[in-house]
Amino acid sequence: MSDVTSRIEKILNENKIVLFMKGSPQFPQCGFSARATAILNECGAKFHSVDVLQDGEIREGIKAYGNWPTVPQLYVNRELVGGSDIMMEMYEAGELQGLVK
Repeated sequence: MSDVTSRIEKILNENKIVLFMKGSPQFPQCGFSARATAILNECGAKFHSVDVLQDGEIREGIKAYGNWPTVPQLYVNRELVGGSDIMMEMYEAGELQGLVK
């Protein structure tokens, strides 16, 4: 197992809800990360965020780890939920609220 994989798994093991994003919830650095943060806040979710712009290994590693080519990526209970488009679809269908409570 690579060092970056170990680091990602440590983050996922220590936090129920993790958003790998560009920037921070207070200062998102792309529109998709801003939308993902807004959706989670609207759901009242307490989540841990990881700024992939601060760590190139995590930025590339999370894409390989989840076999998902873009950021943001939402994980709940170590499972990849998806990016901001999937989060919006789940939110609008009322599915995301229950998942993150």
